Amino acid sequence: MLLEEVLRHDNLKRAYQRVRANKGAPGIDGMTVDELGSYLAEHGTRIRDAILAGTYEPKPVKRVDIPKAGGGVRSLGIPVALDRYIQQAILQVLTPIFDPHFSNSSFGFRPGRSTHDAVRCARQYVEEGYSYVVDFDLEKFFDSVNQDMLMARVARRVKDKRLLKLIRKFITSGIMHGGLIEVHVKGTPQGSPLSPLLSNILLDDLDKELEQRGHRFCRYADDCNTYVKSQKSADRVMASVTRFIETKLKLTVNRKKSAVGRPWVRKFLGYTVTGKSKPRLKVASESVRRFKDHIRELLRKGRGRSIGTTIRVLKPFLTGWMQYYKLAAVKSTFERLDEWLRRKLRRVLWKHWKRPRTRMKRLIQLGLDKERARISAYNGRGPWWNAGASHMNQAVPTAWLAQRGLVSLLEMHRSFQKLS
Repeated sequence: MLLEEVLRHDNLKRAYQRVRANKGAPGIDGMTVDELGSYLAEHGTRIRDAILAGTYEPKPVKRVDIPKAGGGVRSLGIPVALDRYIQQAILQVLTPIFDPHFSNSSFGFRPGRSTHDAVRCARQYVEEGYSYVVDFDLEKFFDSVNQDMLMARVARRVKDKRLLKLIRKFITSGIMHGGLIEVHVKGTPQGSPLSPLLSNILLDDLDKELEQRGHRFCRYADDCNTYVKSQKSADRVMASVTRFIETKLKLTVNRKKSAVGRPWVRKFLGYTVTGKSKPRLKVASESVRRFKDHIRELLRKGRGRSIGTTIRVLKPFLTGWMQYYKLAAVKSTFERLDEWLRRKLRRVLWKHWKRPRTRMKRLIQLGLDKERARISAYNGRGPWWNAGASHMNQAVPTAWLAQRGLVSLLEMHRSFQKLS
């Protein structure tokens, strides 16, 4: 039986290792993942017996509101460490059962598939002449999932009623917010190990419907783009698929965010494409804006740090961001961001120096002649203007910043291209 598979020693061991590796914040009981091991050593047998007997009761998840980049908040549910461990063990057993039957056009939260695979697939459709995209946005997907409908789809392949009962307990365990427990009759907590698989199980019906209609599409979690060859076809798909989603899956399509458009106007997973016969991937303008906003926030939090420390703080973000956008073939975005970032750091230095006398002294130390340093230091202009002026570019050249650890996005991009 499947529940016994979940509770096998080797499966539980892998689940524990995964939960430890993922770390994560404590749930409502305050137990950290580092404390989970000793707790299981003392209570593991009792917990296993309770699960087999059907008496185990998951604790409510802790609600945490995360600001969205585009405004508003995303509510995450943080299960207690013990429940994360049990859910991870269930996930490891269910994934091999469900994943082989999912669509080839589904990429989110699946073994061996990634956002990069989805982006490549989308670009390929555009290159093949599917130059209109129907972009569906599901409104508050994790909050609005019909629990009965979801469990019915899980039960198509899971026949162990004890395991089905346990899964239902996890999705109906409630949410604690402000000291009160809210019991929801719909939705599944976003943030639990099982949620991504459960979302794919429900949305697999959408995938199969799109496949049956012969559509080209890419879906990553609840982000779904369908590619067609004409405006008329796109409008028809938008209307008919919206009806399917809302009547058959009992989900809501966000009319304000969903749209029909050209792929080079719309974005998908942070990327867009050029509007040429051979489309090339590029970083979407909204992604560039978010990049700058995040850098500004890091610099704001780091006021007073040395320039070397500031660069060390920026480096992990720059490296991770570039790793994600390494597929972009349009290099000018990285050149412009490099220039912008260097100017931001020169501005940090100018503000650190504060007084004209200090600025003059620092400019001389950095190689400017005395007269030019004096004129520059006392020019009365603001920090941003000075950060872009020739005296700061000469005093603090690119090589000077690189010596202190600043990585170039363009150079990282070139390195990634050589490796690919």
